[in-house]
Amino acid sequence: MSYDCVVCVKQVPDTANVTVEAMKDDGTVNRAALPAIFNPEDLHALEAALQVRDQHGGTVTALSMGPPGATAVLRECLFRGADRAILITDRRAAASDTLATSYILSQAVKAVGKFDLVFCGRQAIDGDTAQVGPQMAEKLGIPQITYFERFEELDGRTARARRNVGNGWEILEARLPLMITVLDTANVPRPAAARRVMRYKRTRTVDELKRQVAAAMPDATDSEREDEHARRLETLKMNGLVMEAWDLDKIEADLQWCGLSGSPTKVHRVQSIVLTKEGYTEVPPTEEGVRQMIHELIVDHTLG
Repeated sequence: MSYDCVVCVKQVPDTANVTVEAMKDDGTVNRAALPAIFNPEDLHALEAALQVRDQHGGTVTALSMGPPGATAVLRECLFRGADRAILITDRRAAASDTLATSYILSQAVKAVGKFDLVFCGRQAIDGDTAQVGPQMAEKLGIPQITYFERFEELDGRTARARRNVGNGWEILEARLPLMITVLDTANVPRPAAARRVMRYKRTRTVDELKRQVAAAMPDATDSEREDEHARRLETLKMNGLVMEAWDLDKIEADLQWCGLSGSPTKVHRVQSIVLTKEGYTEVPPTEEGVRQMIHELIVDHTLG
């Protein structure tokens, strides 16, 4: 039996390079101030979906919600083996927290059509909440297996999977369709395939192509740019290189659940904490040991 898989991927700011400009006055992340990367655990989610397709047949559709520049991670999905890539982009979705994001993505998954498995990375490094996958499962009305490491069995409409529970593991069985959130210990993501890079490197959304033409023809008239855009677009269509871009209307989203208005979470501040001390200090489990530890913490200004 073949399986149709949907993978939700995210372009995230590189949190290893947080600066004082990383947060806006309204408490949202200033993504323009940080380099953008493919969310690490989403790469493992993509690999898990590709393995299912390789072993059983079916399709892999990559979804990403974000600004126009998020097409970069979707092209990366195509390079690695995804069959279809869809960008969900709309200014009305800006500043969405996990509640709004999970709603928008669940609507997008429904708009994709038939699906058997939905994969997400366990969490995104810009929030570390691990909430979007489980919230999507709730909104889609399907079971979920979190902290996924591997399938023990995938047979018909039933999946048996191993999940990591921190100090051990357990085997869960669930009926399809099924939501799965994937750990970075689940697999080793395959690299981009050279042939696919050569084929899909020119994939663009319609709006992305417009910006590309405008940048290439700064002195041209609007009519000349429109003609060039139409010519390039037709070439991309002939080669199957036009990436789908959906707005909130396309997925029939209720706007009250999207963007800032649909996001009850407010960020107080963003800061980078670097732990510089190496090794560890062993504290004797005695009253004197605890007293000495508190004294050292006060001297170091960790306390007080």
